Order: sequence, then structure tokens, then C-alpha cells
Amino acid sequence: MNATVKDVMTTAVVVVRRGATFKEMAAALRRYRVSALPVVDADGKVIGVVSEADMLAKEALTDPGVIDGLALHKAGGLTAGDLMTHPAVTVRPEDSVEHAARLMYNLRIKRLPVVDAGGGLVGVISRTDLLAVYDRPDAEIRAEIEGLIRHEFLPGQFAVTVEDGVVTLAGSPETAALGHHILGKVRHVQGVVAVRDQLSYPDVYPIVAGPVL
Repeated sequence: MNATVKDVMTTAVVVVRRGATFKEMAAALRRYRVSALPVVDADGKVIGVVSEADMLAKEALTDPGVIDGLALHKAGGLTAGDLMTHPAVTVRPEDSVEHAARLMYNLRIKRLPVVDAGGGLVGVISRTDLLAVYDRPDAEIRAEIEGLIRHEFLPGQFAVTVEDGVVTLAGSPETAALGHHILGKVRHVQGVVAVRDQLSYPDVYPIVAGPVL
């Protein structure tokens, strides 16, 4: 299972147009309990995003000495066009959940608009959506790992157990490099929280019997 954005995204999205007022956006954020609103044009294409942080700049205006020029500009904004961050950071439906997670983590954002090849909005993905991959049943995770081992490595040499998403892998790989390769593959299986390495590695420097002098 290689989950993509389309597998976990939300398709019912609350959007605003460029002319939406501050009050309208504040009400939408509160009513729908979301942290950001995609801003779309007349064709439904994403042109920006207004987040809670963008709107909170207005509160910060009470002490303008502690905010930068961009925040000061946004603090005076009255519409979505004034407040939005643009161009918007977006993902495609076929992108991996790992790619979306990296974007959110690195950019410190909570939601990403999902767009098609033409830039049209088709959904939104949040941090909570990304965590949905960890709802995968242990038995399903174990079955995929065992299938992976059968397909790429020698079956019967490894024992796999999974509990609450934590995988324990035991067995005797022919080389340390092979063991590490298998562990790397297992870590990338969807739903795996952690991997416990209980492999028995061969000696790095095997003892070679020599002639008795």
C-alpha cells in the first residue's frame, strides 16, 4: 500500500473568493473549524490561501513595534486578496503522503490545497488526514511486509510481528547490508510507526581457520 494524497484528502472544501471580507472569513474559520481557507478565482483555480496566522496579524497591530512589514501590511487587510499568501503551496492528488507531510513539516503549515493539472481545486489535505495512514490494521501491515520479503528476499528466513503499528523483525540475513536494506524497506511500509531490529547479523570479520603451527 503506497498511500497518495487522494487516498486521505478531504473533498468537501470551504473556499473564499478574492473579495471575501475579513468578517466573512473569520466566521467561516470558526463555523467550519478549519485553520485556513483556499482562495479561488472564477474558474475554481487556487490563487492563494488565507490562514489563521494571516488574520491574527490584525490583533498584533495593537503593538505594531513587534511585527514585521509584511505582517503590518496584512494587519491592514480587509479582504482575502489583501490577506492571502500567494502563490499557494499546493500538492497533486497523485503525490505521496510523505511528500505532503514533508511540505507541512518544513513550511510549518497545517493544510494544503490539492489541485489538478490545471490548478483547479479538488480537495484539501490536513495534518490530521495524513495521520490516517496509521489507522491501518496490524494484520494488513504484516501481510504487506511478508509479501515484500517473499517477493524481494528469501522467504522463511524472517519472522514478522506487528503490534500497534510497531514492527519486530527477526531472522538471519546473509549479510549486514542485506539486513539494513530490508529494515529500510519495512520502515517505508504505510502505517508502520517504528521498526524493532532483532536480526542476527553475521560476523563482520569471520574467523578463518589457519594451519596449526
